[in-house]
Order: sequence, then C-alpha cells, then structure tokens
Amino acid sequence: MARYLGIRALQSVVTLVLSSIVVFLGVRALPGDPARALAGEEATPETLAAIRADLGLDDPLPQQYLAFLGQVLRGDLGTSVRTGQPVTELVAATLPVTLWLSLGALLVAIVVGIGAGVVAAVHRGRWPEWVANGFTLVALSVPSFWLGILAILYLAVGLGWFPASGFVPLREDPLRWAYHLVLPSLVLGTALAAVVMRQTRASMITALSTDYVRTARAKGMPRGKVLTRFALRNSLIVVVTIVGLQLGGLISGAVVTERIFGLPGFGKLTLDSVFTRDYPVVQAVVIVVTAAYVLINLAVDVLYSVINPRIRVGGSQA
Repeated sequence: MARYLGIRALQSVVTLVLSSIVVFLGVRALPGDPARALAGEEATPETLAAIRADLGLDDPLPQQYLAFLGQVLRGDLGTSVRTGQPVTELVAATLPVTLWLSLGALLVAIVVGIGAGVVAAVHRGRWPEWVANGFTLVALSVPSFWLGILAILYLAVGLGWFPASGFVPLREDPLRWAYHLVLPSLVLGTALAAVVMRQTRASMITALSTDYVRTARAKGMPRGKVLTRFALRNSLIVVVTIVGLQLGGLISGAVVTERIFGLPGFGKLTLDSVFTRDYPVVQAVVIVVTAAYVLINLAVDVLYSVINPRIRVGGSQA
C-alpha cells in the first residue's frame, strides 16, 4: 500500500506540473490584453506599459512560468488583476459553494441512480425497469440549463417550494443553507443519476447471473441479503469509478447551474476571470480543479480495496 501510494503521489506531482504548464500557456494564448482590460480602453501607452511591468507580462514566458510555479509552491496563487484581492481569498470564498453543490448533486446521483439501477435489474422486463429507463432517457436528453429553467419556473416560482436563486452560508443558517441548495443539487445531479443508474443496472444484471449468487440463492439465503452482500457490493466497483470521475466533472462543470440559480461559486469566479483576462485567477481555478481530479482518482483506487478486499491496490487480485 505505502509503495503504491508513493508511486501514485509521484505521478500526481508530474501530472500537476504538466497541467500547470498547459494552463500557463493556454491562458496567455487567450485573445485580448489583461493590462488594457484592467486600465480601460482609453488608457495611455505609458499606463499600459506600467501595468505590464508591474504584472511581469513583459518578462520572457519561461521566467513568468517559474515565478508562477514558485508562488504556487509557497501557497501564493497571486493577486487578482480585476479586484486586487489575493487569489487564495477568492478561491476560499467561492470553492466551498461549488463543493457543497457538487456533493449535493452527488448525493442525489447516488441515491436515485443506485436505487433505480437495482430496481431495474431486479425487475427486468417489467414496468419498474421501463420507468427507470424512461427516466434515464429524459435525464440524458434534457440540457441542464433547460432543466434548471423549468425547475425555477414550476417548482420555485409556480409552486413556491424552493427559492429561485441565492445562497446562504452554512455558518449563518444551516436550514436555509440546505434549503437553497436542494433545487440546484437536483438539477445538477439528474444527468449523473441517469449515468449511475445505467451502470448499476448493467453491473447488477451481470452479478445476478454469476455462480456465487445462484449458489447463495440455492442455499436459501434471504433475497435482500443476496442482493446487498453479493450482487450490489460487487457491482459497486464500476459505479465507484464512474462516480469518482464524475465528481471532478461536477466541480468544474457547475458553471451553468451556478449561473442559473445565482450561486456565488467557482463557476461565476471562472467566467468573470476569463472575461476580464484575469490570468492569476484563471490559472488558480484550473490548478485547483486539476488537483481535485488527481486526488479523487487516487481516492477511488484506494476505495476499491475497501469495497472488495480481494482487490489489492497495487493492481493484483488475491
């Protein structure tokens, strides 16, 4: 275990370094001039030159990258060109909103997706499977922005069950915090629930046809115990992989949902930074998302051995 974690940690560091290079070059390839975006269209050449010198934009790219990498290693993500605030403060203020939204969507996906997948696999060829498949088709076909608009129109404005927009910090009012996150989490988690449902159903069908499940049934083991202890547990290997990869996608893909529901999260920060050519913030956003992907993938690999002890983290199987 320790050796494997060491190898994965080294691979993660290499991935982060390569990603930082790609991000650094990609951000500077964006059209537009951050100095002009900061100073305004009517700024004088002298003012633009002073801003570029202050931001280090006149330095060679390798020198700019090394300066950026040194700051990151010291825990300093730089200063926002747009607001003048430290980037770490902006990330610390917006990232929790997106994380809570992503975790809420993940909870919806796990509960609905795994539940519907198990029901569809157990009741093959009957109406529960048709209902589950119909939900999957609709959830994957309807765009998230359209689903969000419909949810606001009917559930928030029409019925008044949920607030249409806004966010309340957890420390201020836990109940209102949860209340404001329910509807965005449902919208963001619907498509992922459909993916989880399809994978769970396919894995459960395969598991239910295996010899060890048939043997357990032949010995008179209760049906519920057979489903949970044998079929579902072995089916979760594939589901955990999908959920782990999708969690990173939720963190980086919550932009539309946050925009629709007016949440002050990572998505809003990203869009504002791209529009104003705020290099430090854009770089920080991508680095944080990349680090999240790397850590989540490592956690998924370790979780394999927890779900099924026969699987060893190093890749061998007992």
